[in-house]
This record gives sequence, C-alpha cells and structure tokens, in this order.
Amino acid sequence: MTAGSAPVNGWTVKWTLSNGQTISQVWNGTLSTTGSAVSVSNASYNGSLQPSASTTFGFLAGGTTSAPSLTCTAA
Repeated sequence: MTAGSAPVNGWTVKWTLSNGQTISQVWNGTLSTTGSAVSVSNASYNGSLQPSASTTFGFLAGGTTSAPSLTCTAA
C-alpha cells in the first residue's frame, strides 16, 4: 500500500481466492475471510502513512498459483 498525496489512516486490500486456494498465515496485516473473499487490513502499527509513504504485508498460501485482482482502499 502506498499513500498518494494525502496521508492515510488505515488501509484494506481485498481479493478473491481461486478454487482450492487457502491462506494459512499473514504478517503486517489483519486477515479476514468469508468463503473465497479475502480482506487484509492494516495492523495497529502500519495503518498511518504520510503522503507518498508505503507499507507491505505478506502471506503464506496454498493451492494453484494465480495472479489475483487486488482492490486497495484507504480510510
């Protein structure tokens, strides 16, 4: 997640898992899943970003590899 010209106070990245994909671990974010819908929101320590600043998160996944279509939003 990279902030634009304004500060960000919270962020969320969403995508949909393909059939058979799973997520077993997330770091630098908070995972939420409903069926195949995945949402990773900021952790308590990386939600506030100054203009042009960025942060990352990572995860461990299983299943067939595919490139998801991500939706990023900022609060």
